[in-house]
Amino acid sequence: MRVLLGITGCIGAYKAAEVLRGLQRAGVAVRVVMTRNATEFVRPLTFEALSGQPVIVGMYDRPDYATIEHIALAREADLLLVAPATANVVARFAQGLADDFLSTVYLSNTNPVLLAPAMNVEMWNHPATQANLETLRRRGVEIIEPGIGYQACGEVGAGRLAEPEEIVRRTLERLHRGAERSSDLAAHHIMITAGPTIEDLDPARYLTNRSSGRMGYALAEAAVARGARVTLVSGPVRIPLPAGVEVQSVRSGREMYEAVLAGLESATIFIGAAAVADFRPVARAEQKIKKAGRTRLTIEFEATEDIIGAVAAAPGRERRLVVGFAAESQAVNEYAVAKIREKSLDMIVANDITAPGAGFDVETNAATIIDRHGRAVELPLQSKREMADRIFDEILRFGSEQQRRS
Repeated sequence: MRVLLGITGCIGAYKAAEVLRGLQRAGVAVRVVMTRNATEFVRPLTFEALSGQPVIVGMYDRPDYATIEHIALAREADLLLVAPATANVVARFAQGLADDFLSTVYLSNTNPVLLAPAMNVEMWNHPATQANLETLRRRGVEIIEPGIGYQACGEVGAGRLAEPEEIVRRTLERLHRGAERSSDLAAHHIMITAGPTIEDLDPARYLTNRSSGRMGYALAEAAVARGARVTLVSGPVRIPLPAGVEVQSVRSGREMYEAVLAGLESATIFIGAAAVADFRPVARAEQKIKKAGRTRLTIEFEATEDIIGAVAAAPGRERRLVVGFAAESQAVNEYAVAKIREKSLDMIVANDITAPGAGFDVETNAATIIDRHGRAVELPLQSKREMADRIFDEILRFGSEQQRRS
């Protein structure tokens, strides 16, 4: 396991040496990146001696280096840990600035990120700092909360760097969690539906919903990262396609239904995360519907295909887990439990679309995972990518439990 340790400029920088040693004792290889301000508190030579690796400070410290180093370092490490993380670096990370080596590494990094903030109590409590931290949390960055106590400035309060032992513990916990997940879905073909569907009224108008597809795409990304073969059946979205995923683009509920059933046979896990329209017009108008003095318009609708119900009833059900989503605005868990029974699902992810940060077209979500045995797991507000991993953790737990019962 490899950690890239970022050190920024505050009095707590000296504690980073203890963090480095603690990680090394656990068998972790550590490479260090320092900001210029950090070198005013501790010399790079200290960390070079401890790590046995050159410490990088400036973007152009080693112009003869053969690789694009910030990208190479980001890819070589299993995790980026910044301890201490000043209010300045928290702000730069949140805003996506890349004006030094550490912030450039952060933007190049696709691995887990842990920040251990350290700053004056007033800086910690400032609304701008808290807003920046919340932005990073929504993007999946884990924050190791600072301690409360006497600070170098003479004040007492929240903001002092967490103890090195706690930083090491949290880092190892995150590394082990990632290692355990790295191939735990390798035996599975996972089919996921995502995004909205579109039902045409006439050549100019259609019915749809506010789904962005982010949750389904996060599930696909997480599944690939954990070794699965993934088929993503996606309605129209405006987000990048996940790498390593087989994508089938569809438009209407009927097209999604047909694509799912056509490719379902080899799937061992099906997750219906799409927001499929419940109804469509019985007949699509061939020409644009004109207002023409009308004050009312009546359109007859019919129910769309029940995709997840058809999946649950399809041949091979005994070797396939079926997971649904329930996006509700009231009685969320009650509707979710009823849907498990009605559709013969194994599990459902229920969320309140009226809750702040948990509705459509946002980067975060909060939900309750309920299985058909009545077990419920609450997932607090977090990034959809984090939630995707938690959902797969529960799917694997449920699958193992089913094997034991049989």
